[in-house]
Amino acid sequence: MGLQIIKPDTHIDFVGVRKIAFILSAIVILAGLGSLLIQGGPKYGIDFAGGIIVQVKIDKDTNVDAVKDAVKDLDLPGLVVQTLGLEGDHEYLIRTSSSDISSEEVRAKVTGSLSANLDGAKFDIQRLEMVGPKVGADLRAKALEALFYAVLLIAVYISGRFEQRWTAAAVMAAALAGGVYGLGLLGVDMGWLILAALAITVGLCWYLKLNYALGAVAALIHDVMITVGLFSIMGKEFDLTIIAALLTIVGYSLNDTIIVFDRIRENNLANKDRKSFGAVINLSVNQTLSRTIMTSGTTLLVVLCLYVMGGSVIHDFALALLIGITVGTYSSIFVASPILLGFGPSAEPEPKEQVEA
Repeated sequence: MGLQIIKPDTHIDFVGVRKIAFILSAIVILAGLGSLLIQGGPKYGIDFAGGIIVQVKIDKDTNVDAVKDAVKDLDLPGLVVQTLGLEGDHEYLIRTSSSDISSEEVRAKVTGSLSANLDGAKFDIQRLEMVGPKVGADLRAKALEALFYAVLLIAVYISGRFEQRWTAAAVMAAALAGGVYGLGLLGVDMGWLILAALAITVGLCWYLKLNYALGAVAALIHDVMITVGLFSIMGKEFDLTIIAALLTIVGYSLNDTIIVFDRIRENNLANKDRKSFGAVINLSVNQTLSRTIMTSGTTLLVVLCLYVMGGSVIHDFALALLIGITVGTYSSIFVASPILLGFGPSAEPEPKEQVEA
């Protein structure tokens, strides 16, 4: 028998507190949306907004604050200085959101300021990269498309896996993917287009009675919205590493949701006593609770190590994973399953003889 930290006969009423969980999720999501509205949208990093990044290596131990002071008088917008690599590497990233000046002009300005203000310390500019605004906009559009298609394909998989409705799900996916691609060619803003497509995906799952897919997709959107909202509240930048973290969160949350959904389906098919669907969900969540906590707990320990000791380059990536894995575990129990309860199982339990066949 596997290790269990939750007793197998535990009977926690998860379904009974679903309204409290929905209110809590709504408060956090609204707070994040409010922050995004106040700030005029996400705070994009150089990958998406465009700009120039300079990597500098100094020959002696220098505090990052000293580097900030050395370049603070540069006439460059959105100037950010952060450490890079391990503590003894003495490497720093200097970033600016400006793309109106040449990379050589930036190199000259940074070199002049560091030479004048670092008290004679020697330094070497190891890397200088420039991302134009057009490239940044294209990357932003591709990142949004990646998130949308990931969610859409997940809806198809869940519908086929749990409801055996591959055709309806495939038609829905083909129509949405074709619509998004066509409107994208017409120059429609990709951000609003993807948000509308996600809303239509949820609506179609409801209309086609793809209830397992509806619960899973709603939970995934819930996880991404909370992660993005909290990043906005904390003033963090969004770049390609954060998109990678969001896609990782989508996959992790889906894995947890499938485990719970699989047990719900098994218990519903074997429901000889005709228990209410809410009782079946409670039983299933309690049965998988020990596995859920152990899986999420061990993953969080690894991500926490990355967050604490991984350095500034992957700091925000690890933070996004910490938030997303925590919220994803929560949503599998308190969002996906209650939504499934609200719309009911896709089919009535099969007779015992048919199940055994």
